[in-house]
Amino acid sequence: MTDTSNRLAEGASAPGFTLVDQDGKAVSLSDFTGQKSIVYFYPAAATPGCTTEACDFRDNINSLKSAGYAVIGISRDAPAKLAKFKADQGLNFPLLSDPDNAVHLAYGAFGEKSLYGKIVTGVIRSTFVIDEEGTVALPLYNVKATGHVASLRKKLGLDG
Repeated sequence: MTDTSNRLAEGASAPGFTLVDQDGKAVSLSDFTGQKSIVYFYPAAATPGCTTEACDFRDNINSLKSAGYAVIGISRDAPAKLAKFKADQGLNFPLLSDPDNAVHLAYGAFGEKSLYGKIVTGVIRSTFVIDEEGTVALPLYNVKATGHVASLRKKLGLDG
């Protein structure tokens, strides 16, 4: 059973954060005020599912940007690992490091989940669409790495 007690709902105020990116630069959610953003949480850089998801965002970045969305990836990985992941995969959006898990917890993206039939505690692959005022427009939990961006584009009305 997945713990849903600390999940964000549509219309909630997105928890603010300042984290270090792959280059050691501080990036805040408030940097994106006035712009729509897609903040996604993934378990670990350079793992198969996370690579698939990141490359999917990379390959769709131009259409997302043209629709007014910035993309931000967040994991618990150290900046050096994020820098290597970004370079190896040619990623074209910031990857932020949340080593103490505080932002994951604030967004409900860490907790109990089912993994291969077992209940474990870990990162819950999640995506949040945040509007220009910092409100959660679309909270998505337990997303699948494969096909996620196509599904997200459809939910945002960006197909066709």
